Amino acid sequence: MKLPWTVFFGWLLLALASCNTNDSPTTTETPTAASKSAAPATTSKPTILFFGNSLTAGLGVEPDEAFPALIGQKIDSVGLNYAVVNAGLSGETTAGGRSRVGWVLRKPVAVFVLELGGNDGLRGIPLTDTRRNLQAIIDTVRQLSPQAQIVLAGMQIPPNLGADYAAEFKQLYGELAQKNNLVLIPFLLEGVGGVAKLNQRDGIHPTPAGHRLVARTVWGILRPVLQQPQPAAGS
Repeated sequence: MKLPWTVFFGWLLLALASCNTNDSPTTTETPTAASKSAAPATTSKPTILFFGNSLTAGLGVEPDEAFPALIGQKIDSVGLNYAVVNAGLSGETTAGGRSRVGWVLRKPVAVFVLELGGNDGLRGIPLTDTRRNLQAIIDTVRQLSPQAQIVLAGMQIPPNLGADYAAEFKQLYGELAQKNNLVLIPFLLEGVGGVAKLNQRDGIHPTPAGHRLVARTVWGILRPVLQQPQPAAGS
């Protein structure tokens, strides 16, 4: 059953209130065991870094059930040579992400998957701020890891804060992707958002089954990126 946006939005607010911005980042590396640091570990494999909020962190599910870990499993199944790092942080806003991205990128990455903005939208943060913060994160990635391919995960919010705000919020992801030549996931929660059986009781965080669908959406966009020839070091 797909819930009305108004019900979904009410649950989103409850979920937002329950998210602790001081939670430690969840880091999952594939195929090695989970690391204690959200920065890319020393590895001979190119790194895919998932940088986001509780959706990326996998709040409420086991680490190996969150969609970044499932992407790692898909990577292994097709024999691609990448390690996955989950740098999701529950409650993260774009401002928070902007402040910590430099620390997370202490080592260069091959692919940077940016999933932030949902908490901004739920809080009604001005879109100029969200856009500016996302652009600053993109600029930092380009500065610290210039060879990285950036994948931007689009988000949507219900129209409770106004139809114009919701429409502009959705559009800003496409505009940022076009401006910065990024790979865009149009809507991270496609087929999952608002579907009761695919979300936990808070109505926002996917169940393991929901994460499997999110992983399918992400994989459809990410796999062609990973199959492209990697730039030679120093090029």
